[in-house]
Amino acid sequence: MRLNTLLTAIAAFALSAAPASAQSPVKSPAPAKAAPSAPKVPLSRYDIIIRNGHVVDGTGSPWYSGDVGIRKGRIAAIGVLCPLGGPDSSCPARQTIDAAGRVVAPGFIDMLGQSEMTILVNPHLPSKIYQGITTEITGEGGSVAPLNDAMLKADRDTYAHYHITPDWHTFAQYFARLEKQGMGINLASYVGATQVRRMVLGDADRQPTPAELDRMRALVRQAMREGAVGVSTALQYAPAPYAKSEELIALASEAAPFGGIYATHMRSEGDAIDEALDETFRIGREAHIPVEIWHLKAAGRSNWGRMPEIVERIERVRAEGVDVGADTYAYPAWFNSFSAFIPPWAHDGGDARLVERLKDPAMRARIREEMQTPSKDWNNEWEEIGDADKILVCVVQNRALRSLQGKTIAQIAKLWGKDPFDTIFDLLIQDNAFTEVAVFGMDERDIRLAVEQPWVSFDNDS
Repeated sequence: MRLNTLLTAIAAFALSAAPASAQSPVKSPAPAKAAPSAPKVPLSRYDIIIRNGHVVDGTGSPWYSGDVGIRKGRIAAIGVLCPLGGPDSSCPARQTIDAAGRVVAPGFIDMLGQSEMTILVNPHLPSKIYQGITTEITGEGGSVAPLNDAMLKADRDTYAHYHITPDWHTFAQYFARLEKQGMGINLASYVGATQVRRMVLGDADRQPTPAELDRMRALVRQAMREGAVGVSTALQYAPAPYAKSEELIALASEAAPFGGIYATHMRSEGDAIDEALDETFRIGREAHIPVEIWHLKAAGRSNWGRMPEIVERIERVRAEGVDVGADTYAYPAWFNSFSAFIPPWAHDGGDARLVERLKDPAMRARIREEMQTPSKDWNNEWEEIGDADKILVCVVQNRALRSLQGKTIAQIAKLWGKDPFDTIFDLLIQDNAFTEVAVFGMDERDIRLAVEQPWVSFDNDS
C-alpha cells in the first residue's frame, strides 16, 4: 500500500481527536466597518506536517527521525521539514501534529480480516482503523459473492444477525454498494471456492459433473473480471471438505491468468498438516498460481513444537520455485464456527440438516464417538484440544443465549449440568449452528517462529 494513503489516514485520525475548540473555532462578531486589508503572505507549503515521529516507511529499513509533509491528501515530503527544536509556528504548514515518541508508518494490511459484512453495518470500521489497519483482504472460502436465492435463504440467520438486507448477487453489485455508501478502509476480496460450489451444488456432499465444474469455473472467471484478487478455500468448514484436490486445481487455474492468488485455510492445521501442505503445494504447482497459507499454525497440543518442520517444508518448496507465502495471528487461539467441531458428513445438506442430526440419538452417539477418535480424515478440533475449558463462546445468534457469551464450554457444562459433548450439541441446536468460538490450541514458541519468517505477514482473522 502507498505510504501516502495511510499517513493521510493517521493525520485525519489525529485531527479527529483534536479538541473541539481546535476543530471549530468560535467566530468573532462582524466588525462595524471593513477591516484593513491584511498583508499578503506566501501560502504554506504543506497542509499538515507530522513532526518528530519515528518514521517506519515500510521498505524494511530501520526507523528514522523525521517529519512528514502532507499536501492535498498526499505525502509531499519526508525528512526534516521544520527547524530542529523550533516551535510549530516556524513550520511551513497550516497545521502541525507533534508525533514525538510515536511511530509514523504506512497503514497496516490485515491479510484476512472478515469485515465484508460489518463494513455494511459501520463503514468506518473503527475496530480496524484504531489498530492502524487501512487495508483488509477477506473472502475465506465462503465469500460475500456470488449469491443466488437458495443461498440467501440458507444464510438468512447471518444477514439477520447483522441486520443487513443483501441487495447484491455479484461482486460488481457488492462493490457498487460499497462505493455508494463509502468506506473507511480499502477492501479486497477473494472469490471463495466454497461459494461457487454452493452456487452450483448447494450444500450436498457430492462431486460435480463436468458440466457443473464448467459452471463453477465460469463463476470464478466472472468474479476475477469484477475485481476479486484470487480464489480461496477454507477446507475445514462444510461443504468445503467435500471438494477434491482436482476441483480446487481447476478453480485456481481460472484465477491464475488474471494474476490471482490461491489462498487457503488448509484441510488440516493439526494432525494431518503434512498431507494438507502436500495438497496446497500441489495446487500451486498444477494451477501455476502463487499460494498464501492463511493463519499458519501447528494446532493442538500433540503438534506443539512442529513449526520448525513446517517452516522447513515451506522453505524447501519455495526453493523449488513454488511461490508460497503465509500469514498468521500473534495470539494462541483461533476463532471459528463452533459447528466445525462436528464431523463433515453431519453437515451434508446444510445447517438445518446438521441440527436434525444432532437431535437424533443414534446420530448424536455416532458424532460423539468420532469426536473422541483420532483421525486424519477430518480436522478434529476436539481431539486437538480435548479440554472444554479451552473453548470460549464469543458470538451467538439466539438472544436467549447471550448470557453465555464470554463463558467457556466447561463453565456452560457446569451451569447446565451436562457433559461437554451434550453441551456442545445442545448449544448448536439452540443457536441453529450459528455460534462462533475462540479455541486456545496453539503454543507461543510456534507462533514466534512463524512470525520471524520473511514470507509471513499478519492477519486478524476476525
